[in-house]
Amino acid sequence: MQKQSTLLFVLVLILTPFTLAQQWTPTEQDLTVIKTPIKEGPTITPLLHYLLEKAWAQDDRRAERIRAIKSEQDLLRLQQELRANLLKNIGGLPETKTPLNARVVGTVTRPGYRVEKVVFESLPHYYVTALVWIPEGKSGRLPAVLVPCGHSTNGKIHYQYICQRLAKRGYISISWDPVGQGERSQFWAAASGKTRYNLVCGEHGVLGNLAYLAGANLARWEIWDGIRALDYLLTRPEVDPERISITGTSGGGFQAAHIAALDNRIKVAAPSCYISSLPMRMANRIFADPDSDPEQDISRMVADGIDHTGLLLLIFPRPLILAAAVQDFFPIEGARKSFHEIARVYRYFGKAESISKVEGYHRHQYSPENLTVAFQFLDHFNRMPRKPELETFEPLDEKLLVCTKSGQVSTEFPDAVPLTRLIRDMMKETPAKELHLQDLYRSDDYPGIESWRIGEFSGRPAAQSIAWEATGSTQGQRVEISRFLLHHSGELTIPVIHVKSAPAGNPRRTALLIRLAGKPGVKDWQSVSRLINEGYDVVSFDFRGVGELQMRYSTRPPEEASKADYFDPLNGVMENYVYNSLLVGRPYFLQMIEDVEIVSRFAREHLELRDMTLVAETGDDAALAWAAKECLPELKMLAPGGEQKRFKWSETVEQQRESWPIQLLLPGGAYVN
Repeated sequence: MQKQSTLLFVLVLILTPFTLAQQWTPTEQDLTVIKTPIKEGPTITPLLHYLLEKAWAQDDRRAERIRAIKSEQDLLRLQQELRANLLKNIGGLPETKTPLNARVVGTVTRPGYRVEKVVFESLPHYYVTALVWIPEGKSGRLPAVLVPCGHSTNGKIHYQYICQRLAKRGYISISWDPVGQGERSQFWAAASGKTRYNLVCGEHGVLGNLAYLAGANLARWEIWDGIRALDYLLTRPEVDPERISITGTSGGGFQAAHIAALDNRIKVAAPSCYISSLPMRMANRIFADPDSDPEQDISRMVADGIDHTGLLLLIFPRPLILAAAVQDFFPIEGARKSFHEIARVYRYFGKAESISKVEGYHRHQYSPENLTVAFQFLDHFNRMPRKPELETFEPLDEKLLVCTKSGQVSTEFPDAVPLTRLIRDMMKETPAKELHLQDLYRSDDYPGIESWRIGEFSGRPAAQSIAWEATGSTQGQRVEISRFLLHHSGELTIPVIHVKSAPAGNPRRTALLIRLAGKPGVKDWQSVSRLINEGYDVVSFDFRGVGELQMRYSTRPPEEASKADYFDPLNGVMENYVYNSLLVGRPYFLQMIEDVEIVSRFAREHLELRDMTLVAETGDDAALAWAAKECLPELKMLAPGGEQKRFKWSETVEQQRESWPIQLLLPGGAYVN
């Protein structure tokens, strides 16, 4: 009896810490590291500032290369490099121009012009709906203008105000629906007669995020549609192939610049309300224009020294006019900066008369005053009579300008191929290649964390160091919580909590708890207490831009009825951080692994913790934990239990998934071994 009592007493002593750890619950204050939270409202957070500093350093190097052009050989060499990098970063262009199978499905006639409704295939069964505007009463071959669309729900129909005026002026023009807009919704529900997202930027976000994983960019298909639209124009006998121009505004300005940069058949370019400077655009996008626009966030666009000036350099020496809006969300200072840089090149090589700019004091629009100047520029270089005034515009009923009877190619053509399938097929058809995460992580952009110094924070962040700051501790029932703030990379910090049983007994294992949403709060405490009960010390932290580091601000795109969630992959703040990270060449996903490496070094070298295991609670968390283990082989991993399945990039593309955590976006991730 006495032995039984003694044994029971020992078991109680052994189990008490774990039982109390499970029963005791901390307060939110016990789990909060930063004493002064980020203020509410739009904020230039440390993460945003860090990304901007990287961008401006890269921009300095880019600008120096432009200034270093002293000869035609210098120019040609840089143009070839920029073109190769741009093509590589969008995933290349299709190698074969397949039959267009173009057909005119209707005609609208008005005094002075007619509109032909055309459907063609830029790729097999990938249908493009277009309008061709043709002047009446003209003889001989006429100049032609490509008019790519910006972000409008009705696509090409919205831009009739440009095309109709061009027709009245004596130009043939073609405007086509971009994928995900107008009659080319990729997520159309025929029963409800609407898309699952929106036809402004929503579908672009879904498509573009998937394209990244396949090593491409949505811009690849948008540019290709424009090139094939030009191919179609050149089949028409009334078109003069030596007088081809392009103009578009907003997203159409984006397409105009890129199509002209990559297709020398275009003789004159006039992008509107797009050209700026990407570091400036990175700074204001969250607050001024938070819509997802992945086609405009081509990977490494800043890191590879392209930016908007690089696009314009690829257009040189062809005539170029920039139309800009002073109050645009594309910063006017950036437009002026890029124009100044490219104008210098035009002047240096004796082409000053071929470069121009017009600014309108208004918001984001291709205003009548800007159109007037742009059209006069087109007239001059297309040998057309100069007209000082802009033609009148009489809008046509939208129903007249629809190319399909059903209103959507997906319901009109049973064999229509959605872009998600083309992205999947691109992944499957890409010659066998493997990307190794460790190679991606240890690329030239790796900051060298493995050799950083570790020491106590002295009040100023030091370069290439991890400076820890103890911010407090809490003694619970047999549980101790210690709080630390790790300073690194200038202004960046990582809030860390270390939870252990108290008093500490035999050496314990360490669980490095990985949560995309940040370290656990009170409502998540059960997961921490479970690990304590299983014999682990627990270390958890907030990734950059997450948890206590989260901007306390919600975006509100104009086409959405409510504010977006912070992690919304189409409109949220995190989505903009992720795209900014792509521009500077260091995906946010790899930056999260950097945070894991920083915390694990601190835990090992300052907290003297050993036997460290990455613990993931969900399949999405497990994707990051697995990647960290691949890049940091000294760490082990404990996969989530139950039916949780690890997120995989290749499966996401294969299954054509529409939504997944934006933090997991890794360009080319589908090829990761």
